[in-house]
Amino acid sequence: MAPPAGPAHGVSGRAWLLYGAMAILWGIPYLLIKEAVDSFSPAAIVAGRTLLGALILLPLAIRRGALRPALKLWPWVLAFGAIEMAGPFFLLGHAELTLPSGLTGLLVATVPLFAAGIALARGDRTMLSPTRAAGLAIGFLGVGVIVAGPGLAVADPARALGAIGEVLLVAFLYAVAPFIVATKLARVPSLGTITLSLFCVGIAYLPVAVLTQHEVPTVRSTVSLAALGILCTAVAFLAFFALIGEVGPARAPLFTYINPVVAIVLGVVVLGEDLSSGLIIGFPVVLVGCWLAATGGRVRPRPLRRADASALE
Repeated sequence: MAPPAGPAHGVSGRAWLLYGAMAILWGIPYLLIKEAVDSFSPAAIVAGRTLLGALILLPLAIRRGALRPALKLWPWVLAFGAIEMAGPFFLLGHAELTLPSGLTGLLVATVPLFAAGIALARGDRTMLSPTRAAGLAIGFLGVGVIVAGPGLAVADPARALGAIGEVLLVAFLYAVAPFIVATKLARVPSLGTITLSLFCVGIAYLPVAVLTQHEVPTVRSTVSLAALGILCTAVAFLAFFALIGEVGPARAPLFTYINPVVAIVLGVVVLGEDLSSGLIIGFPVVLVGCWLAATGGRVRPRPLRRADASALE
């Protein structure tokens, strides 16, 4: 398989735009899920956001003929849907019943660390360069500074331990999914993979959603669920696949370092929460870490070496 253009050890302007889009689109759900679980069950949230996202993308997927190639590789499409959507969406919704958003954001920010480990296991040692490794560590440290303090406190430590395990499993699954896209679904139109996997996940969760939804949803929760389906699912996955194509599966998850920042800023703007000193101090640290991990400290890309290309195949 030909390697994507992105892993040439540089980051294009388009890639930076996609990083920014993903930082926002997958930083919003921390707030939206908190609102949605007030009157939706975790299964109902998964079914609702995936089916809504699929219905939005379906007309475009049909018009572009994107579903047929995806159907030919349906086992890998289902695997992607299970690893990227079915498991994480449910686990996050369940974990946020116990954990504060700050702690959830910190745990999800381990995705780039898991991704670097997977890349290393596959023979790609580019993420082990001193500059990139330092960037990963600095970025995670910055996230820790941002969410430290009350945002990490839990009311029931014993119950929280299971929820922490759930979120760490989510982080691992999020790290695995881009490698499936890059190695098994690279020749399938992203629109087809996303639409088919969303439909499969939504249909699978629908019976559970019906059985577990015991109250009439509030308007606030319904609006949050709609935003999850439209922005954080349909639009976000299109941007995510484009980012994987630009920078490769190992570096694509770096935006998860920025997601907690977006979540905290939304808390300040939307919920009137106080602006913490941790955000002011930690955000520049996160940005430096992301830049080092993404670029290796190089302002301009350098050509892709044969050894690097073989690691992606």
